[in-house]
Amino acid sequence: MSSEIENHDELNPSSNTPFSTVLDRHLSRRKIMQGGLGMACASMFAGFGLPGAIKHAMANTAKAPTFTLGFESIAGAMTDGVVVPPGYTAQVLVPWGSSLSASGQQWSQTLELTPEFQANAMGMHHDGMYHFPLSIDKASSDFLLAINHEYIDQSALWSPKGGPTHQDEGARPADEVRTEINAHGVCVVRISKNAEGHWHMVKDDAHNKRYTSATPMVLAGPVRGSEYVKTAWSPDGTRVRGTNNNCASGYTPWGTYLTCEENWPEVFINTGEMTDDQRRLGLRDDRGRYAWETATGGAQGEFERFNNTPSGDSALQDYRNEARGFGYVVEIDPYAPSSSAHKRTALGRFRHEGCWPGKVVEGEPLTFYTGHDSRNEYIYKFVSKKRWRAQDANRPGERYDRQAIGDSYMNEGTLYVARFDADGRGEWLALTPDSTIPGGGPKGERTLGDVFGDQAGIIINTCDAADLMGATPMDRPEWGTVDPGTGDVFMSLTNNSKRTAHGTDPEYTESGASAEALGVGYKTAPVNASNPRPDNEYGQVLRWREGTSAAEFTWEVFLFGSAADASPAVNRSGLTDANQFASPDGLWFDQRSDDGAGILWIETDNGIDKGRTNAVAEATNDQVLACIPGALGEGYTDLKRFAVGPNACEITGIFATPDRTALFVNIQHPGNWPVPGSSDATAIASGQVRPRAATVVIQKSDGGKVGV
Repeated sequence: MSSEIENHDELNPSSNTPFSTVLDRHLSRRKIMQGGLGMACASMFAGFGLPGAIKHAMANTAKAPTFTLGFESIAGAMTDGVVVPPGYTAQVLVPWGSSLSASGQQWSQTLELTPEFQANAMGMHHDGMYHFPLSIDKASSDFLLAINHEYIDQSALWSPKGGPTHQDEGARPADEVRTEINAHGVCVVRISKNAEGHWHMVKDDAHNKRYTSATPMVLAGPVRGSEYVKTAWSPDGTRVRGTNNNCASGYTPWGTYLTCEENWPEVFINTGEMTDDQRRLGLRDDRGRYAWETATGGAQGEFERFNNTPSGDSALQDYRNEARGFGYVVEIDPYAPSSSAHKRTALGRFRHEGCWPGKVVEGEPLTFYTGHDSRNEYIYKFVSKKRWRAQDANRPGERYDRQAIGDSYMNEGTLYVARFDADGRGEWLALTPDSTIPGGGPKGERTLGDVFGDQAGIIINTCDAADLMGATPMDRPEWGTVDPGTGDVFMSLTNNSKRTAHGTDPEYTESGASAEALGVGYKTAPVNASNPRPDNEYGQVLRWREGTSAAEFTWEVFLFGSAADASPAVNRSGLTDANQFASPDGLWFDQRSDDGAGILWIETDNGIDKGRTNAVAEATNDQVLACIPGALGEGYTDLKRFAVGPNACEITGIFATPDRTALFVNIQHPGNWPVPGSSDATAIASGQVRPRAATVVIQKSDGGKVGV
């Protein structure tokens, strides 16, 4: 999530034991310094009589890495260009405003955008992305790129006219609002590499398509057709317009893209009495982030839908339920531009960061992991009812009904939320109508069904349901990734400025007293297991492994962010000037050998320009690090800084081509980048430019594999 639209309100007031408190109860800081937290966990747990099952899970079951990182860690940098190691190149690709068509208007530094142009051009602020091959033989040189556009920068969007009109008061012009709506969402675009190794967009390709905050989409799963989502535009509750604030992403084994809706609540308002889910998720009560609700002249509630204040005799006469069509994982078939995106409501409703598939095994249910990116929120997983069939695997380039396959795996299953215990074990708590509430509900109810009714009610109120079940509040769960060999899951916990010292009492939003009050969340929370550091400005990376049942797992803190010169109590992973980092965000496990060894790529969102004045932000812009993980319990064997972004940016979105000769990352909200007319991402502008988010392709000059 970009810090530009980060919500600093604490929306989880539950009294559930925070993760950092759990960890700090037992872990020795000296042991943690022994190469990361893993060794400390193994030693500490042994002293507590660790059960045999947990000892087995913590054992070294993976082989030692069979390769090393093939570059020297680069120095931190604070320039207006991308920095990569010697022997590498970095190319700018598909920046904001790049037209999907070769005809008509093209981008210029002085272009005043219109709704029509932006609807057929790359959106703003690239975030999560993934690649989809059109054929096996050209999978590394010609494929579809699906990419998120998280939010807009109005100063850059409207720079030719001096900024947006009536942003803070009065009615916004309809066409300005339409343009901003079209700058959000997702783009699917075909890209190709030529003989010289240069990448380009294939303009006018039949697959090229924009999905915006106005594109009609299908509601699928438990919420579909329920009373919660019926509106004047969709009286049967089966459709909704748009996807918004699409942050991280994922993919499915059958070849579809998963885009995730994060900071969507701020574009909606309710000036009347808020519902529990609106209060818990943080809808505004006065004016939306971009004041889209103030525009006039649209049809069928084009702008009115952003105002969720009840105005009619029933939900069928207004848009009180409009926001309940948001907060989901959205599935897109990039191979079928005529198909509709499906919102997979069974995976929960909250501020989703991303969604990542677990280890895929024939004959076993599929698992998808997702996190709620807000302070003191939770980690979730969804386990499908249907068991995986290899015949459903993606057939690159073919057109068939992938959404029907998605229906079969993602509409039915069990949604769980995680509780992390102090002994290194954890439990996945089912969020179903039959789930028994520990201690009872707010009015003494026994089960979640007694509180919320059916599964649709639980999904609409996912956060409150997780509060009641006793989930562990985390330090902003961001990106996840899965080691496809071991099935180990890594997830970044980026930071938490509202984490207080051990022994302090939590504070709650909405003047609440505990989690039992619906619609209430944490304002502050004391340190606990995965977050033993109060006012956690550096963040950490978590790792866990599933147990023998769907409800069991074991966990460790894999890596702590820190400044190199911080005290041992803070620099718990022994970082140096060559690899110090803060606010880990994007993650991707890059398997490199048949024995399962690979690189864990880590991206950061720690820009000093947003007011983060920690020592790492004062030393370097946001960065990409390459890490070689050891086995569970053994920390890491190598960690190096691989790339640094331009001033003011966040680096996000990451994957490599199947042949590993090109690494793709996104540069979001740069301050003065890229150089107009140049594809060299390392070039530095001589004066101020109109900044544009863009994808960057990093390659070796000799065409070899990246990183090794």
